[in-house]
Amino acid sequence: MELHFNIQEEAARCLLCKDAPCTKVCGKGDPARAIRAVRFGNASLAKQWVANCDEQDLARAQEACIHYDRPIRIAEMVRQMPDAEPRSDAPSLTIDFCGLHCENPFFLASSAICTNYDMVARAFDAGWAGVFYKTICLDDIVEVSPRFDAIPRNGVCGDFSAFRNMEQLSENPVEVDFDILSRLKRDYPSKIVVASIMGNSEEQWIELAKMAEAAGVDAIELNFSCPQMRIAGMGSDVGQDPELVLFYTAYVKQTVSIPVIPKMTPNITHMTQPALAAFFAKADAISAINTIKSVTMSDDASIGGVKTVSGLSGRAVKPIALRFILEMAKVEVMKNIQFSGIGGIETWRDALEFIQLGCRNVQVCTAVMQYGYRIIDDLKLGMQHYMASRGVNSLDELVGEQLPYFERPCSLDRTTVVYPMIDRERCIGCGRCFVSCEDGGHQAITFDEQRTPHINGKKCVGCHLCRLVCPTGAITSAKRIPKI
Repeated sequence: MELHFNIQEEAARCLLCKDAPCTKVCGKGDPARAIRAVRFGNASLAKQWVANCDEQDLARAQEACIHYDRPIRIAEMVRQMPDAEPRSDAPSLTIDFCGLHCENPFFLASSAICTNYDMVARAFDAGWAGVFYKTICLDDIVEVSPRFDAIPRNGVCGDFSAFRNMEQLSENPVEVDFDILSRLKRDYPSKIVVASIMGNSEEQWIELAKMAEAAGVDAIELNFSCPQMRIAGMGSDVGQDPELVLFYTAYVKQTVSIPVIPKMTPNITHMTQPALAAFFAKADAISAINTIKSVTMSDDASIGGVKTVSGLSGRAVKPIALRFILEMAKVEVMKNIQFSGIGGIETWRDALEFIQLGCRNVQVCTAVMQYGYRIIDDLKLGMQHYMASRGVNSLDELVGEQLPYFERPCSLDRTTVVYPMIDRERCIGCGRCFVSCEDGGHQAITFDEQRTPHINGKKCVGCHLCRLVCPTGAITSAKRIPKI
């Protein structure tokens, strides 16, 4: 039986070191960059960074690996990388958003990753198209410590499936932040600079909007969504009230001539209600989502022995974010409003999903906090390669292309079935499919003494639980056929 080395699984073990020792000693290539390409969805393009490396180069690189457990099997990873070269016909990633010409759809989300000039400048230099700067308000902001917590992915330190933060808004004086935004626009005129603001009265929203426009920013985001404000009547308190969303959006729209983009809270049952309010107030676009109110139980994240509810982000929230984007995009009267997607975006495939549901740009936060601004390289590379492979010349062709494929549950076909099938070459006989089907499915799999699973077609209902739990990808799908 042939065992298949999983390069994605091995890449997930990589610590993504700064100034990676493996690359420093390699000599003829950049194994750290190749592994990062695999990690962030570009396995088919990874070999270009190690194409000139011989076995001795790779052996030195592997020996230099500083992994806390065992070195990354760099040589074996390279042997499994396909030889496909990057395409020379990479299309442009430019796209217009609210009438603003963006060099690509990738923006920094308003958060801790963009709190001063130097941070944003480094991100712009790295290739990010724009920034939704950390939210500015007129109240004094005093943060707690610690203010972050995480849910480890499979118990692994340093990698997490969800991230929780108790952070509020910018702690800088208002004048300092608007000066930063002015200098950013002056020094990076081709980048898109968006001021995120939050007030607690009509007068404050108007004052902040005027200051933002005077600073020369390209657009204004209205933060109706921060879930952990210490002052009532701000953040998600506003986003949950369509009337306040309507009034505050209208006040700002009447005050400035630049695009206005309300940011929705997911801490609500029907986001379409405040979104419609923003639409009727003539908002130019809608950002969604902010973080989801949540609780983690770690004592390490308590503040003086006290815990609180605050916002969850990261991989785990992406399906929820996509749901809200879909629901808003499906509202017929809102079909001409634009969307900026946020929530769990880590790879170009994540970004693509938001774009295919109608977003014209995406905002990234948690992935940057984990891995740094450098992820922009694989975001752009992967998106361009995908577009070229499909013959797509413009991102506009991808915006909303998946919307027609989504229907209400009552419209789904319930007269046909797709059965799973087992690839005997890939099956290693672990029995995971049997256990899951026996205890969580329809008892449609048997497991013989030779450790071979068999699907019983008379009991199988085509739920595909077995396919999802198979660790080797040995279970695939057959053709859709009518139910008997």
